[in-house]
Amino acid sequence: MTLSSVLLPRHPSAPLRPAGAAAAGVAAVLMLMLAALTWPVPASAAGAGPCDLYASGGTPCVAAHSTVRALYSSYSGALYQVRRSSDNAARDIGVVAPGGAANAAAQDAFCAGTTCVVTWVYDQSGHGNKLGYQGPGGVGGSDTAARATSESLTVAGSKAYSLYINPGNSYWRDGHLTGVPTGSAPEGMYMVTSGTHVNSGCCFDYGNSETTRKADGPGAMDAINFSKSCWFGGCAGSGPWVQADLEWGLFPGGSSSWNPDQRAFTSKFVTATLKNNGTTRFAMKGADAQSGSLATLYNGSLPGGYDPMKKQGAIILGSGGDCCNGNTNLSAGTFYEGAVVSGYPSDATENAVQANITSAGYGK
Repeated sequence: MTLSSVLLPRHPSAPLRPAGAAAAGVAAVLMLMLAALTWPVPASAAGAGPCDLYASGGTPCVAAHSTVRALYSSYSGALYQVRRSSDNAARDIGVVAPGGAANAAAQDAFCAGTTCVVTWVYDQSGHGNKLGYQGPGGVGGSDTAARATSESLTVAGSKAYSLYINPGNSYWRDGHLTGVPTGSAPEGMYMVTSGTHVNSGCCFDYGNSETTRKADGPGAMDAINFSKSCWFGGCAGSGPWVQADLEWGLFPGGSSSWNPDQRAFTSKFVTATLKNNGTTRFAMKGADAQSGSLATLYNGSLPGGYDPMKKQGAIILGSGGDCCNGNTNLSAGTFYEGAVVSGYPSDATENAVQANITSAGYGK
């Protein structure tokens, strides 16, 4: 309805109404129009990034990381930082346009004729939860930064670089004061990883971990694990699988027994999701990140002794929670993008995020 349609003269055949009623009708329509202009409009899949979609679903990102693209439609800041070996100079690598892909050309120019490592992966959410490598010169610890040029790829036809984790590389952030859920607060997360660069070493994780960097007991972690690790034995096949690292074990389902609904994801690009309401249940899903929908791998009760959760609010990437302060990461894996969100995401929100990922054009 337009304003002109409200104020057009009465048709000659229309019945007369009292002037007061007509004025009240116009006022009511004007109020509805004003409300329509101010009502919040959910983000649509078109033009929205994963974190726009999570926010629209009522579960906003509290940490958003990627070396390949912006995760918000309006994000125009830095994605990550590289440091070159020739002179130890550092440079932030941003996006080619707001909401777009990484500016790989800037990295290529900066690192030409020398080698570079990834020192920081910036948080796009505005909470300041940037990830630093766990080693001297980083956030402390015994690991080293990942090489910045181990793997290049295309995203929607643009060149980008992954965060290519090998044993001895890992990243961490203490986010318990900067929005990362703690205790039994509900939480969700996703990451895009690779089914072709994996091993069975402990533990290629992304998600909530210990601030102490020690194995502090059941429920101290809530992180996605993607690996060939069969923690409790009895696994079917050789993986890699999407599992939940809840501390003191990688869970394929709601217990230490093998979950027959598990499946291996061996495609080049893989979407993995995990959500945990903190008190009674959690769910895991996986998919090819180039096409298709999410498959539910588990949706049910938390393992015994893990309810309620006791999350500490650090963020880990590439290693387990009891790493890497005095020891080193043993896992291999690839990280392209991911986010941690506050609240328990709906299936509809997760499906919208998967649709966004498949439309991002990984490898195309």
